[in-house]
Amino acid sequence: MDNFFKDTPNFKFYLQHPIVQKVVKLKERGFVESEEYDYAPLNHEDAIDSYEKILDIVGEICGETIAENAESVDIEGPHIENNEVVYAKGTTADYNALYDAGLIGMSLPRKYGGLNFPLLPYVMAAEMVARADAGFANIWGLQDCAETIYEFGSEEQKDKYLPRFNKDGVTAAMVLTEPDAGSDLQSVKLKATYDEDKKIWILNGVKRFITNGDADISLVLARSEENTTDARGLSMFIYDRNNHAVEVRHLEKKLGIKGSPTCELVFKNAPAELVGKERFGLIKYVMALMNSARLGVGAQSVGIADAAYREALKYAKERAQFGKVIVNFPAVYEMITNMKVRIDALRSLLYETTSFVDLSKAYEEAMKERKLEKEERLEMKAYAKLSNVFTPLIKLTASEACNTIAYDSLQIHGGTGFMKDFPIERIYRDARITSIYEGTTQLQAVAAIKGVTTGVFLEQIKKYENEVSEENIVLKEKLQEMTADYDFISQKIIDTGNTELLDFHTRRLVEMAGNIIMGYLLVLNSQRDESFTKSAKLYANLAKSENREKFDYITNFDVEDLNLYKIEIAEV
Repeated sequence: MDNFFKDTPNFKFYLQHPIVQKVVKLKERGFVESEEYDYAPLNHEDAIDSYEKILDIVGEICGETIAENAESVDIEGPHIENNEVVYAKGTTADYNALYDAGLIGMSLPRKYGGLNFPLLPYVMAAEMVARADAGFANIWGLQDCAETIYEFGSEEQKDKYLPRFNKDGVTAAMVLTEPDAGSDLQSVKLKATYDEDKKIWILNGVKRFITNGDADISLVLARSEENTTDARGLSMFIYDRNNHAVEVRHLEKKLGIKGSPTCELVFKNAPAELVGKERFGLIKYVMALMNSARLGVGAQSVGIADAAYREALKYAKERAQFGKVIVNFPAVYEMITNMKVRIDALRSLLYETTSFVDLSKAYEEAMKERKLEKEERLEMKAYAKLSNVFTPLIKLTASEACNTIAYDSLQIHGGTGFMKDFPIERIYRDARITSIYEGTTQLQAVAAIKGVTTGVFLEQIKKYENEVSEENIVLKEKLQEMTADYDFISQKIIDTGNTELLDFHTRRLVEMAGNIIMGYLLVLNSQRDESFTKSAKLYANLAKSENREKFDYITNFDVEDLNLYKIEIAEV
């Protein structure tokens, strides 16, 4: 029997990380709820045991149900029937399996039927679900919307909507983009009008490319302020599908993640509830929701990459050519080993980022109940700052790497990988979307560059450097050399004061920082568990060669050459 938790020892390793003690202590508020809820942990060890037991259940469902249904879901897909989206049979079975296990709304507080889990075990579960079926991961992962309602909704809204996730297994959707407002969400036009007589908000307009658009509960971005055209005129609303005021006009025909319905929606005098304050829809609430979604795509990307790696390894061990199995050819075992090394690096960044977000949110929650100590306030600000730049970094890095790993896995399969006989064909198609939705790679680079220009990345790199033991002096020196190059070249670009030049090199600089960070994280992991030693050594070599290429390119780049890249409209 396949179990995706048991066959991935790294999950337990990250649950045992020292920083998790602080996360659990803050999340459980001194374990006071153990007196009220019999399933609440008594102490840290009890909490970790609970996480592991739940993740074991998720792993079993992923291995025995979701992964088994993935191919049929990809073939059947969803369809529209009587203005409702009907999932593929396998999708319904997948969701029911997780619902029956009590895993919808698992990170919500216990008073709303949740398990009060921090993000760390939830993101691990998301990674496993994505490894089983990337398309289904979207449907299950949109329970993030419940977190947004919890964070910004009124007490009445929390009591009304949040218990439905665990009790009724409701689905959710982020209804943001429109035909003319994709990445540029401040251009959203869907209109929200307040009806003074009925004392409710009414939504009218069209939304497009909405994942799981016919969900039970939707968070909708709409323009509530007349005569506005920018972000300050946008607010966020809750729409309940029970109102039957939205037409599902179209389901997109997609390259991948076919089990996840992508909808075009028409709101027709749809009643809705305002979340929080007017005009904060995009600048505060959607930004928080998107950061959560980007962390989710990071987990999804790592899950897809892991699936692709395992398919490549399995095939290479079985496929024989020229008298021996192909895994014994250097050209093949280099590719497969590099896949594993990169996945180890990505996981280290994913769960480091998740812990930063966990701590930032936990301190914010604690602040609602008590006055934080000065040291706690400083820590909260520090973790928030790290979360803001590490989140786009993991989204960018993991999504791009998962596409590369899926590409290499298909290559190892050869011609058979191009056919539908093996899962890699589906995995390859599913991977492509990860570097596009929830903010393209290019937009993630723009968000993450703040970690370069403000010195946040460099400061954190120095902290990692100080934690490296003497036994790893060779790797430390290699990473120090990479850090010196990164510091020099990034400062050189910043000092020019040329914003266009900085924009041009943004992705290169961000990726250089990411490589160094992941290099250090793997070294630090190897100090706690020697199974990471091989990956730490090999990744340092890979990262150094990649960073040197970027360093040389930027060093030899003449600012005047920018003009050579510009495309005149008349040329197109």
